[in-house]
Amino acid sequence: KDRSLAGESATITALDTLVALLAGLIIIPACFAFKVEPGAGPSLIFITLPNIFNNMPGGQIWGAIFFLFLSFAALSTIVAVFENIIAYGMDLFHWDRSKSVMINLIAIIVLSMPCILGFNVWQGFEPLGAGTNILDLEDFVVTNHVLPLGSMVYLMFCTYRYGWGWDNFIKETNAGNGWKFPAWSRFYVSCILPLIVLGIFFKGYWDKFHSSAAMIVALLVVLFFGYIIFGKNKDTRLNM
Repeated sequence: KDRSLAGESATITALDTLVALLAGLIIIPACFAFKVEPGAGPSLIFITLPNIFNNMPGGQIWGAIFFLFLSFAALSTIVAVFENIIAYGMDLFHWDRSKSVMINLIAIIVLSMPCILGFNVWQGFEPLGAGTNILDLEDFVVTNHVLPLGSMVYLMFCTYRYGWGWDNFIKETNAGNGWKFPAWSRFYVSCILPLIVLGIFFKGYWDKFHSSAAMIVALLVVLFFGYIIFGKNKDTRLNM
């Protein structure tokens, strides 16, 4: 409560963008210097960077340090996400903490097996075309569906009347010291941002498949999410 949510969000966004730019300035020149094909997504970490480390002096040491710190970063993220899943099981199914931890741990291990097997036993399965594997499929689902559409649903829940509501959103966001949400941002947040997210979603499909059929599938996905959001609230007017 000491710092406003809007101010902290702006700071985190700026730092995240800065780190991404610095990483690009380091990795991309290194790829060309060691004649390694630049990659993106999972292949950047598991293929491109190991090839760079293999071609540089002391690469095994630097590679070990890099993946050690990457493991720390992944572990901290997993702990935060796993805590939400545990709390969900406790609140929805009234499990005690130990039971929720064990059930969710088993579920995560089972759901992780296809990705693991995609690098050995199931490596012949290429769901998105030649040269792809199950990890690429999962990355596509999360990056092109869960993240953009999930953020749009969360945005609409926070700012629309049928969800939390704009007044409650502003009250919580502007609590504390720091940058405040300006009054004119209501139209931008409620109307413009969802359109931007939809644009990112459709562009991801087009960049991946370059076909009208894929765009129709993307539209059906959006309609499905729209039905989930508005289907049970047809008589509810949005407070925009």
